[in-house]
Amino acid sequence: MVPPERSARRPIDPAALAQVLRRLQRAPTAPWLHGEVARRMAERLAVIRLQPEIAIDWGAFLGASRALLMAAYPQARVLAVETDPARRDATLAALAAPWWSPRRWAERPAAVVTEVELGAGQGQLLWSNMGLHGAIDPQAVMAAWHRSLQPGGFLMFSTLGPGSLEGLRSLYGARGWPPPHAPFVDMHDLGDMLVAAGFADPVMDQETVTLTWPSGAALLAELRQLGANVDPRRFAGLRTPRWRRRLAEALEAQAGADGRPRLAFEVVYGHAFRVAPRPRVAAETAVAVDDMRAMVRAGRRRT
Repeated sequence: MVPPERSARRPIDPAALAQVLRRLQRAPTAPWLHGEVARRMAERLAVIRLQPEIAIDWGAFLGASRALLMAAYPQARVLAVETDPARRDATLAALAAPWWSPRRWAERPAAVVTEVELGAGQGQLLWSNMGLHGAIDPQAVMAAWHRSLQPGGFLMFSTLGPGSLEGLRSLYGARGWPPPHAPFVDMHDLGDMLVAAGFADPVMDQETVTLTWPSGAALLAELRQLGANVDPRRFAGLRTPRWRRRLAEALEAQAGADGRPRLAFEVVYGHAFRVAPRPRVAAETAVAVDDMRAMVRAGRRRT
């Protein structure tokens, strides 16, 4: 288990990660795989009784989930959150319907805030799709999720697990190359991090999604749309077009019976609750102001 006092940081180059996120934000749409995972995760909302007034869409642009959340909770306010203030305006522009679209008049306007602007206890549901594997410190992100939810609120998230891109890793390893990507976090460790961040009753599961492409070049092009290698141990310099062709050919040599190169992605799903705070009984007890207000509201509802 990950102890609460220890930060579970991952080996990620922060400058490279920031550059990748800026590039992905400039794309006209989020990656296709993000939208597919969002659709699969949204199917799980049917078993949840909670009807939130405010649903927090964490990492909204790359999460590709706004339409799904609005369809699931038509009466809720879907609040888009971007952790980087530099991405706020870009996300607002991307989520807004064009002036000529009928959706512009049929939908509520998008509300986009930064993590700092969000404040504590804002939502009853926090949704994060395919963003956690880009976090340097996943447990710190979970702590921010916990702060953003009201007591009794519900968390749902998806991320990539260590079973992702095994074919690419084996290809690199056989040639003695540095890692092709930063390591992913195992779902059991993610569950421990949720508990350490203050969540209760975490449930984790996963599925494997295998994608195929017509060529190795098409495979590499889609991988670039999903991100880039931000492992500090990666190749120090730029690779040449010749090296890229060799990599594409090597991926094609791993093709299945249909002749199409393929890669598997382990998609991890998690959900948990933020329970009402329970201060320890002691000679002197310290309780955060926000938690005290939450306990008072809970007590009024019971009377």
